Amino acid sequence: MVRAKPELKARARELRRAGKTYDEITAELGVAKSSVSLWVRDLPTPRTSPERIQRMREARWAPYRAFRDRARMETKQAAAEQIGSLTDRELFLIGVGLYWAEGTKSKPYRLSEVIVFVNSDPGMIQVFLAWLTLLDVESDRWRFRVLIHESADVASAERYWADLVGQDVGDFGKTTLKRYNPKTIRKNVGADYHGCLVVRVRQGADLYRRVEGWWYGIVEASVEREDIRPSS
Repeated sequence: MVRAKPELKARARELRRAGKTYDEITAELGVAKSSVSLWVRDLPTPRTSPERIQRMREARWAPYRAFRDRARMETKQAAAEQIGSLTDRELFLIGVGLYWAEGTKSKPYRLSEVIVFVNSDPGMIQVFLAWLTLLDVESDRWRFRVLIHESADVASAERYWADLVGQDVGDFGKTTLKRYNPKTIRKNVGADYHGCLVVRVRQGADLYRRVEGWWYGIVEASVEREDIRPSS
């Protein structure tokens, strides 16, 4: 049975006083917006709460964000497929550049020819270990330890990194804890935060010297390329 118009009008006014928009009242009552406007036009325009504004904003931008996210994932997937398989030489060159960008380097004021690689990105760690394997650096020379904030879930992080590199947590070195500073607003928190993994190669002085030489060779070969020289 269809409700009488006075009942609809009373309900419309009730909803308007509760802060509902014309569209929301129309959707709930199944009446024309012109009728709603006529019934509630004498009522003051309701103030919109910050929470409601946020919900409206989210609803407005949700389709755009969904489209953007799909486009982002499609671009990443297409780019990943362009890589395909790597040759030994390609992995070799990638590893040299990776280490020289992210690994520990000797300084003129502090001679330290060691191979130490520290990173929070599991992919970087996996590529680095694949590179060591390519160079026939035996896994029994690899040493691991975790570097993480003391306020994090340290035990979980240790298990995460141990599983990634196929080791037992008991085989790791002592975890290094970063002291908590209450003045610092950390954004790397939550279940996805695992700190950093430190990878050290025992007896790595000779390898370090070769890496430094390989990197200089890459630089020299790059600047000598004919296709990047300025035309005379």
